[in-house]
Amino acid sequence: MELIVETRKLTKKFGRESAVEDLDLQIPRGEIYGFLGPNGAGKTTTIRMLLGLTRPTSGSVHIFGKDLKEDRLNILRKVGSLVENPSYYPHLTAYENLEALRKILGTPKSRIREVLDIVRLTNVADKKVKGFSLGMKQRLGIAAALLHSPELLILDEPTNGLDPSGIIEMRNLIKRLPEEYGMTVMISSHLLSEIDQIATAVGIVSKGRLIFQDTIKTMRRY
Repeated sequence: MELIVETRKLTKKFGRESAVEDLDLQIPRGEIYGFLGPNGAGKTTTIRMLLGLTRPTSGSVHIFGKDLKEDRLNILRKVGSLVENPSYYPHLTAYENLEALRKILGTPKSRIREVLDIVRLTNVADKKVKGFSLGMKQRLGIAAALLHSPELLILDEPTNGLDPSGIIEMRNLIKRLPEEYGMTVMISSHLLSEIDQIATAVGIVSKGRLIFQDTIKTMRRY
């Protein structure tokens, strides 16, 4: 089993308080890994450490078999993420927003149409983002995360604030990514029902500690 993400004793302390403690995540290639826990359990702090945005107090992060501390830039070139709210220019169209990012990333121009098609926004490519629904903005955020064809996609609470139709759209999009594009996806949520409908593997965190990690089928037996 090839692990795309592996953390060993990953710990983050803020003063005397532990936000994350001795976390041993294992995310196999091609899985949709549901990172489940209540708000304040340490999910976002963990994700920020995986993306190199927050430095661990102790422990290690290995992504694609490489130590994040030693090979950060090369690793992150193959990782896409949507953490908290997506950033965009509201006065620009969806296409123009992606074009601005594409120039920074140096990806081919044809990739813009490809990612708009993946997230089903082709028909509104030339509309200004300020007129988008929250669900459309979230999908544009995922399109931006997919621009450089990542092998690993990390999504922090991507269905937060969405209406039921937006949640269904997001769910269907995420489920397609491993099957159609060979991607590994990590998705955090505080909703068991959401993870149960999307994920193939699950890690449950409580008060910064991992209390369960296995396939979704195994979890359903409990």
